[in-house]
Amino acid sequence: MVVDKLLPLALAFIMFALGLGLTLADFARVFRSPRAIAVGLVSQMLLLPLIAFGIAVLFGLPATMAAGLMILAACPGGASAGLITKLANGETALSISLTAITSVLAVFSVPLIVGFGLHHFTGTAPDAELPVFDIVRGVFIITTIPVALGMLLRHLRPALTRRIEPVAGRIATALFIMIVIATFTSQRQALFDHLASTGPAALVLCIFVMGAGFGLGALTSIGRRGRIAIAVECGLQNAALAIFLAVTVLQLPALAVPGVIYALLMNICAIIFIIAMRLKPPSLAGAH
Repeated sequence: MVVDKLLPLALAFIMFALGLGLTLADFARVFRSPRAIAVGLVSQMLLLPLIAFGIAVLFGLPATMAAGLMILAACPGGASAGLITKLANGETALSISLTAITSVLAVFSVPLIVGFGLHHFTGTAPDAELPVFDIVRGVFIITTIPVALGMLLRHLRPALTRRIEPVAGRIATALFIMIVIATFTSQRQALFDHLASTGPAALVLCIFVMGAGFGLGALTSIGRRGRIAIAVECGLQNAALAIFLAVTVLQLPALAVPGVIYALLMNICAIIFIIAMRLKPPSLAGAH
């Protein structure tokens, strides 16, 4: 399918465009104050699965939908989280760092959470071994390498980078919008069939985890830009990976439905979140 082939390229270009605006100093600043990373990891890897489990039980989702929601919660942050963070005036380097770290930790977290979700809600265990190392490699190729190339170009050719960065940013934003549209059109049948039954739970999950990430950041005295990055990282899940695990690895397409629905709803939530953060009062404009 054309969309499947172009999507990784679009995501890679988005990450390259983000890299054009970053330096090593940005990442050094993030890691010199590791509290934000620690809060982001707790939010993403502990709170998110717990909230997903609670919502699945509270909404009384059918077993397959509940297990599919847990598969989604097991996945690391999506590659587009960095772009959403930047557009929302958040700490882009923190978002990219969290995506990279959670993708590596997925080697341990994905089998554990997916296995628990399947066993608890359906009474079964995965019949196939989850290709977690392939997942980490794929995320590395789509996110880390393009960001590094963008940063390298900025370092070697700063004048050229200043000229192309605004154009690259506009193209990246346009690609993100196209990804949202492509997600809807390619999965519209599943959306129409299950949006009314599973959509409310997926929407509540997205709103709740973004609020939890933002709130936990506030409780731990993390600056506004860091809180934005954590919130986005929690809400923007790698739904494409959830769909892949359900359809290709587990060969249970019904488990992919929550991922399909969430893929659309999380991007709508992301757009609303961007608008809300960019409309913040002037007194908060300099908050860090």
